[in-house]
Amino acid sequence: VLKRLDLGGGAPQTLAPASNGAGGTWSADGVIVFAPSMTTPLLRVAATGGPVGNVTTLGPRELGQFAPSFLPDGRRFLFFQRDGVDGPGIYLGALDANAPMQLTPAAGSGVFLPSGWLLWVRAGTQTLVAQRLDVDKGALTGELVTVADGVGVDANLSAVSVAASGLVAYRVGTGGQRQLTWFDRSGKAQGTIGDPDATLSNPRVSPDGRRVVVERAVRGNTDLWLLDGPRTIRFTFDPARDYRPVWSPDGTRIAFSSGRTGHVDLYQKLASGAGSEERVLASDQLKVLSSWSADGRFLLYLTIDPQTLEDLWVVPMLGARAPSVFLKTRFEEAVGQFSPDGRWVAYYQTNESGARDVYVRPFVPPGAVTTAPGVAEGQWQVSTAGGFLPVWRRDGKELYYISPAGEMMAAPITVVGDTFQPGAPVVLFPTRIVGGGGGQMGVNYDVAPDGRFLINTELPGDAAPITLIQNWQPG
Repeated sequence: VLKRLDLGGGAPQTLAPASNGAGGTWSADGVIVFAPSMTTPLLRVAATGGPVGNVTTLGPRELGQFAPSFLPDGRRFLFFQRDGVDGPGIYLGALDANAPMQLTPAAGSGVFLPSGWLLWVRAGTQTLVAQRLDVDKGALTGELVTVADGVGVDANLSAVSVAASGLVAYRVGTGGQRQLTWFDRSGKAQGTIGDPDATLSNPRVSPDGRRVVVERAVRGNTDLWLLDGPRTIRFTFDPARDYRPVWSPDGTRIAFSSGRTGHVDLYQKLASGAGSEERVLASDQLKVLSSWSADGRFLLYLTIDPQTLEDLWVVPMLGARAPSVFLKTRFEEAVGQFSPDGRWVAYYQTNESGARDVYVRPFVPPGAVTTAPGVAEGQWQVSTAGGFLPVWRRDGKELYYISPAGEMMAAPITVVGDTFQPGAPVVLFPTRIVGGGGGQMGVNYDVAPDGRFLINTELPGDAAPITLIQNWQPG
């Protein structure tokens, strides 16, 4: 949730919901532009509170906009846009709702120096560069200047900052290395799979437990890779970002989201790597895949609506493949997961305060008629003190999730007839999961058929040094 705290004292004032806040900026005129999550357009609200409205929209292939920063005029602002027709880059937006324009491709967010320079990390590199920004023309001018090499970018946020006095600070080094690590129920490490890599994300274990599909970026492009014993094999090859993979229940196919045709659509491909991808569902909606039902009949995915934000939809894998709403409320619903028997869907949802908790609802296939009154409307809260990223145990008798403190949680599950009965959650062990106590970076763990946890683990390392530059005036 977005809150305002006056330094002179008093209670915090709630301004707007923001379940996974991804940056904000406050103008001298009292307007706040903020990103409620990393998968939504930018919103605006008065610093005194009041109506919340869109200041940008999401177009084809655009997954999210974040890290807004007002320019000195208080009307225009910079922000970073992930994906899109022109690829990831830094954009110039304005409060008058004119269409934003891309200033430059970039690896992460940029910052504006009051002397008229834009600083950013070039796409596909770790090179911090600068170029003059003509705000009125909305264009970069003059020669490109290299500031430093080896500057880090983590979750598309560049490790560079500037002060109104002209001081420049940047951090050398990328985000921490990640390692896919096996853990038992007590949190004891049981070995690793694959090599350490700073770009690994969203690992999913195959139904037989022998292979893992994971997102990995090489030269700035995210593809899917298969880890099969000692081998690491590239699985997708398109220049667009391929992400959020899920296995078919028989392990013969992998479905995923990709923006390769101008919209983020759903695809599937044989897990053997043979043949080409098949587009499962195409539409103007953003579609972020999360689960495949155990009977193979349905895919569950997330979409974004300007009014209701994140919603859950399903699409049948047989017949006309007409998508339909599973859950659409005024709150955000994300990371839907079919239960192993296909009767339930676990997900996490925000509430009016902006807190997130894990819930379970029955899954009634589109068009099906249930003879049990009220079954389709049932809902049970599983977490009791916040939680997100639910994953079922393979027999459906336990539901795991991550606590706000980054702990692995487990809740026993009992089903009596049409009634779902979650037990009291317990802490299994603390993790060093990528993303820590937040869900911004996807589902960075999975559970194998033998009960082991595969966790995308942040490796410990020395803190990256910060360099300060005073009186920076090239030329």
